Amino acid sequence: MNKTDLINNIAAKSGLTKRDVEVVLNGFLGEVTDALAGGDKVQLIGFGTFETRKRSGRTGRNPQTGAPITIAESNIPAFKAGNKLKEAIK
Repeated sequence: MNKTDLINNIAAKSGLTKRDVEVVLNGFLGEVTDALAGGDKVQLIGFGTFETRKRSGRTGRNPQTGAPITIAESNIPAFKAGNKLKEAIK
């Protein structure tokens, strides 16, 4: 399912217009992005938690030359599913 499919499904089930659903979805995604960029967690009880995790620096290899390269430490987004979501998928 892509973003357009999600908007269409929510609009059909909620009775809202596609435009209204798109505005709400974009707002939600923007707020989650801003929170993660600021180092905060977004916790939706029963659904899951969006958070950032540190990926430590490491040594890699340039695939073309085989020379070792240093890969810097970075923050990556992560999602941990909540209990209700896990139960629904089983």
